[in-house]
Amino acid sequence: MDTVIIADSCSDLPLSYVEKRNIPIINYTYTLNDKEYIDDFGQTLSYNEFYNAVREGSMPTTSQVNSQIFFDAFEEHIVAGKSVIYISFSSGLTGSVNNANMAKNMILEKYPDADLTIVDTRAASLGEGLLVYYAVEMLHDGASKKEIVNWLEDNKFRLNHWFTVDDIDHLRRGGRVSGAAAFVANIMDIKPVLNIDDAGHLIPIHKAKGRKRALKMLINKFEEYAVNPEEQIIAVSHGDSLEDAQFVANTIKEKFNVKDVIMNHIGPTIGSHSGPGTIALFFLGEKRFIKEG
Repeated sequence: MDTVIIADSCSDLPLSYVEKRNIPIINYTYTLNDKEYIDDFGQTLSYNEFYNAVREGSMPTTSQVNSQIFFDAFEEHIVAGKSVIYISFSSGLTGSVNNANMAKNMILEKYPDADLTIVDTRAASLGEGLLVYYAVEMLHDGASKKEIVNWLEDNKFRLNHWFTVDDIDHLRRGGRVSGAAAFVANIMDIKPVLNIDDAGHLIPIHKAKGRKRALKMLINKFEEYAVNPEEQIIAVSHGDSLEDAQFVANTIKEKFNVKDVIMNHIGPTIGSHSGPGTIALFFLGEKRFIKEG
């Protein structure tokens, strides 16, 4: 039985790669200036247009993917006789994974012999995307469904997320920091550096004085925690801040001789909560969550 890997738009993979490997995508949606859009890798509304609207004061909102959308996406491949792996956005950041599991139960009721596995990555943006990338390349190289699922489950808690935001008010609106903390941070030009824990939640770790120090801290985290860096493909995503993303990516590539870098914008679903200027770095370490200090 052939295997198909389904991803979602929160993976923030480059559209060129999604099209190259013909990856089926479940699209999240968001609302901007009272109009609903599909998060489709910048095709309907470009990344630049989205972030410019946010810079001008728009406050986008996001929605969960309902169980019927998941059901329809799964059913298409089940009726075609495929084994399905759905690699999902973190359950620590969305309730959509619960809806995906509801859809799976509906599939099994209708198709008792269906072979469908949902992998909750507990990851976000190109952290999730990097796991999708590894899985898709394994499939392309002939790995079995079992081998791919086992690799994902064995390695997803090794996937380090380190990121910084340029405007802490976006985290305040999402309840990640208090209003008082955001006020002080803005006055003092403090840039938070965050991680994602094993439950898939955002965790503030450090406070850097100024943007440049925050970016250098991301690079330092790679030096400290990456395993066999010269064998790694790393990922960098950004909230419409290409120059800073390239600084992080190029510094790591030159200093540590990594195999390659995947880079893309942070899509609107996640960008609605992180805001313009966010820079995120993803790589494999011994473990994911590092609580320091």
